[in-house]
Parts: sequence; C-alpha cells; structure tokens
Amino acid sequence: MFVPLLPSASGVLIAAAASVPTVVAADGVLCDITKTLVADQAKVVCLIPAGADPHTLALRPADRTNLSKANLVLLNGYNLTPALNGVKAGGPVVSIGEIAVPKNPVKDPHLWHDASNTAAMVNTTASRLKLLFQGQQDSAINRRRAAMDSVLKALGTWTGAQIRTVPEAQRVLVTGHRGFSFLAKRYGIRELPVIDEYATGGRMRPSSLRAISKAIKASGTKVIFPDALPPAKTMRRISRSSGVPLAKQPLFGEGQAPGKSLIQTATGNVCNFVVSQGGTCDQKAADQLQKRWAAIN
Repeated sequence: MFVPLLPSASGVLIAAAASVPTVVAADGVLCDITKTLVADQAKVVCLIPAGADPHTLALRPADRTNLSKANLVLLNGYNLTPALNGVKAGGPVVSIGEIAVPKNPVKDPHLWHDASNTAAMVNTTASRLKLLFQGQQDSAINRRRAAMDSVLKALGTWTGAQIRTVPEAQRVLVTGHRGFSFLAKRYGIRELPVIDEYATGGRMRPSSLRAISKAIKASGTKVIFPDALPPAKTMRRISRSSGVPLAKQPLFGEGQAPGKSLIQTATGNVCNFVVSQGGTCDQKAADQLQKRWAAIN
C-alpha cells in the first residue's frame, strides 16, 4: 500500500491515510505493462487509447489534470509522443524506453516489436514502480515481472518460428512508414517503408510514385500492409500503381490494437504478416501465450 509522508504542525513527518498511488502510463504498450505489474495496487491512467497514434496526441484538460495528480508518469521516450516532451506532472516523469534500450542509434521509438526490448521495458518499469510502495510490494512486483519475462521470452521464440515458415524471398515488409525496424532486424526481414524511402517530405510526386512502384515490384512482396482500415488514399494509389494488393488487415505499428493486449497485438501482427506472405501461423500457440499473460496476477 502507498503511504505518503506529510509534515505535522511541528514539522515532523507522519504517515498520511493509506491510499493507492496514481500512475500515468502514456504511450506504446506501457499501459498494459504497468497494469500487469501493479494489478490492483495502483490506479493506472492511460492517456492514449489503443489504436490511436501517439505521434499526434493532443493533451485535453482531463489529461492535464491526471498528469498533475500522478505520483509517477511513464513515457516510452524517443519522441514517440511529442506532446509530452517536457511535460510537468505531480511526480517524476520517466522515459522508460530510453533507459531500457539505450543503444538505439536512430532513436526509433517502436521498441516493443522485438519482445526482448519489451522485456527490458518491463524490468525498467518494475524498478520505477517499486519506489512508489516503499518496499511493501517488491515481492509481488518481482513475481509478476518474472512471469511477464517468461511470456515475452516465449513470444520471441514463437515469432521466429512463424517467420521461418515464410519463403526467404518473401520475407519483406512493405508499409507506408517505418515502424517495424526492430522486428525486421531481429528476424531477418527486409523492411520497405515506401513513403519514408521515396516520397520527398512525404509528398507523392509522379516520380516518387514511379520509384515506389518499381521498388515494390522488385521486392518480392505479395501484399502492401496498410496501417489502418480503410486504407489511406495514398496507400490505395500506391497499390493501384504497383499492381500489388493491400493486405486485408492492417499492422498495428504504433501501439496496441483496439481491445487487445500487447501479446495479442504482437501475435496478431506476426500472423498477419506471415500468412499474407505465404507462411503459416500457429494460432493455438499464440492463444496460449495470451492465456499465460492474462493469468498474471
């Protein structure tokens, strides 16, 4: 239990009435990580709903109120949420991803697409949460952290097994914007974010479209992955020009899918990629990973 210390009339610190701390977990998968680590021992406020783009977050008055009351604010870092850069809060503001994954030369914020990075974020978050409880929740947090690490290790192994079912020539991930570099690097996938690579300043000139179409045709991909449904006009235009269809389901690159845990989002992304590119996916094993995650308490 969180027991803040307050000064008495004589200046001596005394224990205030027992209360639970408030933690704001702002972005990425941090909300799921934090809720799983603390269970019901803290109030966890999530600023960004699942499926929303953290890059375009605009703080509402309610968000500012939650931040002002927070005992701890957890950010992904690496400029994932520009609106929160330099934000003031009631307690410490910690960029978890920058501590957990310091070796990140291009400062890519999409750390969690490699489960080993997610595990590092879990461990860093756990260490920061413990400070709120003055040692009274260490054993419970450690137990949950260990269980989470085990699931994430299994997720990493499962992901590799699924990707190996895709013919090597088709292990290419074509999207509009870069977001899966950590996944691609770990598992030998070629990432082709066509708008980032070929559109000058994001503008789709005729020369850009021709270069994109040529690159997609040469890549060996079977589909182009949109980042939302319905696909953006630009992605539909790229599909028509290249003759390569858009995948039926988007990949969720900016955080969790609506109504899904971080485990379900990760396995859903992997199965979507693998099946679309000619491989097979073990959904039963994916479901077992989610059951293990949900059982952590």
